Amino acid sequence: MEIFSSYNVIIEISLIIILSFIFNGIAKKTNVPAVLLLIILGIILQYALKAFGGDSTVFFPMLEVLGIVGLIMIVLEAALELELKRDKLMPILKALTIALIGLVTSTFIAAIILQSLVDCMTMQSAWLYATPLSILSSAIIIPSVSSLSVTKKEFHIYESTFSDILGIMLFYFLAGRLNPAEDAGVGGFFLNLIITIIISLIASYAIILIFQKIKSQVKLFLLIAVLLLLYALGKKMHLSSLIIILIFGLVIANMKLFFRGKLREYLNIEKAKLIYHDLHVITAETAFVIRTLFFVVFGITIVLSSLLNLQVTLISLLILISIYGIRYGLLRIFMRKDITPQLFIAPRGLITVLLFYAIPTEAIIEGFEPGILLFVIIGTSLVMTAGMIRDKRKSPFKQSISETETASEETEYFINNTTDLSKIDDLNTSNEHEIE
Repeated sequence: MEIFSSYNVIIEISLIIILSFIFNGIAKKTNVPAVLLLIILGIILQYALKAFGGDSTVFFPMLEVLGIVGLIMIVLEAALELELKRDKLMPILKALTIALIGLVTSTFIAAIILQSLVDCMTMQSAWLYATPLSILSSAIIIPSVSSLSVTKKEFHIYESTFSDILGIMLFYFLAGRLNPAEDAGVGGFFLNLIITIIISLIASYAIILIFQKIKSQVKLFLLIAVLLLLYALGKKMHLSSLIIILIFGLVIANMKLFFRGKLREYLNIEKAKLIYHDLHVITAETAFVIRTLFFVVFGITIVLSSLLNLQVTLISLLILISIYGIRYGLLRIFMRKDITPQLFIAPRGLITVLLFYAIPTEAIIEGFEPGILLFVIIGTSLVMTAGMIRDKRKSPFKQSISETETASEETEYFINNTTDLSKIDDLNTSNEHEIE
C-alpha cells in the first residue's frame, strides 16, 4: 500500500513526533495532557486510514512492543529522578502506602462492579480485568506535574512509579493463578520477589562497574540493550522484571549510598556520573518518542462505537466514582487538608492498555467491552485537566513559586558541581531577576 511506503512512513513518523513536541507546549500552557491530544490525533489518523482503504489491525503487534519498551523507559526515567535520602524516607513511605492501598482498594471495588455488570465474569477474572484500570499512569503523570511545587511533584513521581510496579506485579500474580503450571502461590510469589531483588542488585553493580571502564563513545544504547535483555529474560523466567529496571535506576542515581566501604574503591565516580547524566538524557528522549508513538497507535486501534454502549457508560462512570472516592479518603487520611490538585491527578494510560492486551487467552471474557478502558482513560485525563486548571487559577502565584524553587535547586546543583565562581555568580544573578 502506498501509504506505508518507506518514505511515507518516515514522513508520517517525523510529523507525529513534531506534533507531539507542539502538544507538550500546549499541555504546559493549558494543562491539557499531551497524551489526550495524541490519542485524538490517533483517532483522526484512524479515519484517514479508513478513507484510503487501510486496516488499523496491522498496528496491534506494534502497540504491544511499543508499550513494553515505553514502560521500561518510563520506569527507568522515573527511577533516575528518585533520590534516596534520609529526609526523603517519610515522603517515599507515604507515597508507597497510598499507592498500595489505593491500588488494592480500587481493584477490589472495580472487580465488584465488573463482576456484577459484565456477563459471564467470575470474581477471579474480574480482579484480573480490574487491575489495569486501577494503576496510575506515570507516562501521563510525570510530564504533567512539572509545574507543581517540588514536594507535590516528588509525591506524584513516587506514587505513580510505585503504582506501576505494584500493579504489574499484582496483574501477573493474578494471571499466574489462572494457570496451575505457573501458579506458585503467595509464598512462591514473595520468594520470586526476593530472588528478583537480589538479581537486580547484582546486575546493577556489575553493569555500572563494567560500563565505567568502556572507553567507546557509543555505549548508552548498548546499556539500554542490556537492560531490555535483562527485562525480557526476567519475564521468560517469570521474575518481576520491572523491579530490575527500577533498582538499576535507583542504584545509578544514588551511587554514594550503594557504593560504600570497599565498594567505593572500585567506583570511578566521575565516569559513573557521566554515564548517569547521559543515560538520563537519552532515557527521557527515548521515553518521549515511544510514548508518542504508543498513544497515537492506540488512538488508531480503538473502536469509538463502543463508547455509545449504555453498559460501557454505566460501568465506566461507577469505576470513575470509585477511583476518586477512594483517592479522596486516602489523601484526607495521609495528607489532611492539602489534597489539591493531588486528588484529581489519577490518570490511567499506557500500562492500562498494555496489561489489557496481556490478559491470557483462557481469561478473556467476550462480554467485556474495550470501550471501558477508553472511557476511563479519557475520563481520568479530563478530570486531571480540570483539576490542574482549577488549581492554577486558585493559586496564581504557585507557578512562579515553583519556578523559583526549581531555579534555587539548579543553583545548588551547579555550585556543587563546578569550581567556576563567575558562572555561579551569573546563575545567582539570573535567578534573582526571575524572583523579582
